[in-house]
Amino acid sequence: MRRFRPGDAIVLRERWRGRVFHARPATLVEDEPGQTIVFVPAGARCGVPIGEDGQELRLPNRLWRLEVRERGTNGILSFAWPGTPHAVLRWSADPAVWYVNLQLPLARTAIGFDTTDHALDAIVEPDGSWRWKDEDELEQAVERGLFTAEDAAAFRAEGERAVARIVDREPPFDRDWSGWRPDPSWPAPSLPEGWERV
Repeated sequence: MRRFRPGDAIVLRERWRGRVFHARPATLVEDEPGQTIVFVPAGARCGVPIGEDGQELRLPNRLWRLEVRERGTNGILSFAWPGTPHAVLRWSADPAVWYVNLQLPLARTAIGFDTTDHALDAIVEPDGSWRWKDEDELEQAVERGLFTAEDAAAFRAEGERAVARIVDREPPFDRDWSGWRPDPSWPAPSLPEGWERV
């Protein structure tokens, strides 16, 4: 499948057992053999999972339908690497933190990239301190059979490796990304027709 070019509108999708669970329109920043960078703008209209009670789901533990809703008050710059089961996100908030999202490695599609979220995340502060996020969701996911206890242990180990890479300032974390802005000539991305089909 082709590589994308800077400025291309793409879709980042979370899939679960053959169905789209979440979809975010994004702009491709970099698509190189060793690294992929995408930008999700503030206020992007995303496909989100809605349960039968009308509430947005955090876990794919019951039936859902997809509904397009505006999400996020801050833009998100997202970094991923081939074969690496996590991505690292940076919000355009102040102070900006690094957010480790445990997930399957990105799989290229005709419209962007697909992954599966692993529930657990980690937040790394500017001073290098860090903490887990959504441990309760991972626990629920294990209890409900979405993941095994062995999966959860592997997710934690991967999260610790990701945090060490950030704290040790390995590339691309060896540079200051706080001043990064998308090229103003890039069009705002949106969900294309058929985004919900696998």
